[in-house]
Amino acid sequence: MDLDAYSAAHRDEWDRLAELGRARHFSGREADELIERYQAGATQLSAIKTSAGSTAQGDRLSIALSRARMRFTGAGANLFSQIPRFFGAQLPAALYQLRWLTLAVAFATIVISAMYAIWVLGDPRVLANLGSEADLEQYANEEFVNYYSENPAASFAGQVWTNNAWIAAQCIAFGVTGVWVPYIIFQNAQGLGIAIAVLFSYGEGDTFFLYILPHGLLELTSVFVAAAGGLRIFWAWVAPGARTRGQALAEDARALFTVAIGLVFALLVSGLIEGFITRQPWPWPIKIGIGALALAAFLAYMLILGRRAARAGETGDLLEFEAGSRRLIAG
Repeated sequence: MDLDAYSAAHRDEWDRLAELGRARHFSGREADELIERYQAGATQLSAIKTSAGSTAQGDRLSIALSRARMRFTGAGANLFSQIPRFFGAQLPAALYQLRWLTLAVAFATIVISAMYAIWVLGDPRVLANLGSEADLEQYANEEFVNYYSENPAASFAGQVWTNNAWIAAQCIAFGVTGVWVPYIIFQNAQGLGIAIAVLFSYGEGDTFFLYILPHGLLELTSVFVAAAGGLRIFWAWVAPGARTRGQALAEDARALFTVAIGLVFALLVSGLIEGFITRQPWPWPIKIGIGALALAAFLAYMLILGRRAARAGETGDLLEFEAGSRRLIAG
């Protein structure tokens, strides 16, 4: 191939392709021409690369083709322009959809915890199986409280945050199995029930609630929401309704991974409270009040703003363009 002659023969076509690629608006005829020029240019670029390899003419044509392709395929929205919609509509709408499941998970956790606490408190043999009397007494009188102050506040808050965020992400990621979320709920409730029983056995029941409530109100609620999200994904697979299982799983999973991202921020707040507030020698009403205020803000965001977003048609899922076609149709 004589590259110079080939380029001269098609220069006007390439110039027109570049011109159309820079245009912001098209008539119907110009849109058809853009597609035709793009297809012809792609064939010509292939011929150039096959015959001459990488060349200046080929690079110029490649840039024109890239710009043209962006004109008829479009581009995703700018990340920074999506942030207000994410926090103002998508996330609260996705949280709002989980309100009843969250309440059910919270109720199940309370019931299981109470049953374990009553069982351990009602049978000294069960309590004895948890450890020696000296170890249990040390845990109730020293270790439970020291846990909140034995490490520097910043590192402790970071450790708590990453651990809880990881648990929340697992609930949503593995929720489709139908097994992982019930396991997490049971394990969490069992640990709470046993801790309550041990501290009450040694007269430190008030200590448990005074140290748990400041951060635990928001932290446990976030875990409940994550568990509800995992259960929702599982149910989308089991009972998709009018949708196919693939559609139901894709739509609900996308929406609920939005929840996983949002819970990272909620758990960051609870981690900061646990790391910096719980250990402070402040009056307990102030510390618990801070935790209650954080929970109230989260619930207002979830229920009030979420209800408004849901009424506006938001589901937490991606927009149709970003999500892609729901079904491939031939013809």
